[in-house]
Amino acid sequence: MTDNGYAMTTSPEGDPTPGLSWRVKLAIAALVLIAIGVIFATNQWMTARSTEATRTRAELRLALYSGNLLAELQRNQVVPLLLARDPELIKALQSHDFTYTSQRLISFKDEIAAASIVLLDGGGRIVAATNRHRLGVSMAKEPFFISALRSKDTVFTVARRDEGDFGFTYSRALSAENKPIGVVVVEVDLRKFERAWAGLQDAVAITDSEGVVLLATEPRWRALPLDEAIAMKSGNSTFERAVMATTDWTQTQPDAYVRGEAVMKTEARIPFQGWRLVTYTTYTSIRDQVNGVLALEIMGFAILLALTFYLLSRRALSQSVLFQRESAELRLLNARLQREIAEREKMRKNLEVAEQTLAQSSKLAALGEMSAAVSHELNQPLAAMKTYLAGARLLLQRRRAEEALSSFQRIDDLIDRMGAITRQLKSYARKGGEAFEPVDVKQAVSSALSMMEPQLKARVVKITRTLPRGPVMVLADRIRLEQVIINLLRNALDATRDRSEPEIEILLTAGETATLAVRDNGPGISDLENLFEPFYTTKKPGEGVGLGLAISSGIINDLGGRLTARNSESGGAVFEVQLPILGQPALTETTEAAE
Repeated sequence: MTDNGYAMTTSPEGDPTPGLSWRVKLAIAALVLIAIGVIFATNQWMTARSTEATRTRAELRLALYSGNLLAELQRNQVVPLLLARDPELIKALQSHDFTYTSQRLISFKDEIAAASIVLLDGGGRIVAATNRHRLGVSMAKEPFFISALRSKDTVFTVARRDEGDFGFTYSRALSAENKPIGVVVVEVDLRKFERAWAGLQDAVAITDSEGVVLLATEPRWRALPLDEAIAMKSGNSTFERAVMATTDWTQTQPDAYVRGEAVMKTEARIPFQGWRLVTYTTYTSIRDQVNGVLALEIMGFAILLALTFYLLSRRALSQSVLFQRESAELRLLNARLQREIAEREKMRKNLEVAEQTLAQSSKLAALGEMSAAVSHELNQPLAAMKTYLAGARLLLQRRRAEEALSSFQRIDDLIDRMGAITRQLKSYARKGGEAFEPVDVKQAVSSALSMMEPQLKARVVKITRTLPRGPVMVLADRIRLEQVIINLLRNALDATRDRSEPEIEILLTAGETATLAVRDNGPGISDLENLFEPFYTTKKPGEGVGLGLAISSGIINDLGGRLTARNSESGGAVFEVQLPILGQPALTETTEAAE
């Protein structure tokens, strides 16, 4: 054996040839064992981590799918109740004159985006429908017709069709003199969720309380129990699946096979009649991630092993031309890897700089929006204070000190209100409910009108107030609720600025919710879609920054209610605030005032 780690042997021809010593062979064997161990440990760790990340993403998608489906069902659930109270439909059923009824249902369908709407008479015959080809068809034996006649509430029905899928309907009886005279049926289009999910790699299914598949991205699953649907042959034999399992050794034990692929099963309960939503996610992304990392590790160990042989080969007595060519290729590969590492390091540094710039821009944007909000919300109290100061100065000049003190008291109240507004804006991000207390909406309306007194006195505006006789109690923050009412009144005043006879109507009703409506006879709203977006305004520059409605909508959402807007049929705009009520509804009384 020579000193360079090689043992000299003799070939059959008598030529001496170099051979590796036992120490070198032992080092190479140890390096191979270490590589196998590292690759195996990396496979286990990366597989577990990637599987958990994929399962988390699948659960997030599951929550999104479930929320969208439940929102669609809840949105359509209210429609039969509203249609059952429509006087035109009731009148048509009583008079048997359905000339314009189908057209009316078509207009309702366009507004609520339902799949179809059908009106049945007392005998179950279709007398009006959004699809006119169905007129005259008898539905007397359909479950949704029979169930609606027996119940006073809206009935949800799942009916199996001849094509192998299901129809989903809400139905409710229309009554006159406490007797059912017909049934209105609203069909819910849940197949659109199937179409939306069909483009994904995930297989999605919705089952009822008995486990029967109602909706699925796999059409063969519909109307089958889920276990039976999963057990259907997916096109791959047992032998082919065994080959797949042995070739893809980075994959954990799958939950099931869908379309010949191993999948991960996640499911969630939909709070609606015991329905469940099940998704089957493929392991493709997990395999790609794990195999990519393992390929890099194998490449690294291969390069290390090659470099070891390269160093050993340089100490050999002779080198072959083939070995020299392989060494050159290894050097080129090493240089390419170094360039890629340098490029990735440069990209990482650029990304850090971009993230810092984005963070600074976000801080500046938040600061600008908060400054605009503070300016917008303090303009109203400042204008009122200016008016009261002018009045107090005039009263002091006329030696009417007691009346001037009253104006100063109002100014003090306005200062307290400005302090409350700044505290609200300072803690806006918390959106907590610690400041909520029982508030009478009537008193909030009166306080808002008092705050708006300087603007109301500057113009002649007819204000009609329809308020309950008793208190209308809600759980809210009084200052923030008055802030919303002031913003709505201020918008109404601005909308009626060009009207010769401006009118503003304030209507407060108490039922299942406390509803406050503010209507004006202005030009109406041209863009309802972007109305509540921040900084959206139709006013001229200098007259508003477009934050009033955005702030008001956020406040009402924090209070557990909602703020909506629409155009009135008689002209002008109508803004409605709905809040959960505390107490019982009361009779209403109407007062009119010209201010």
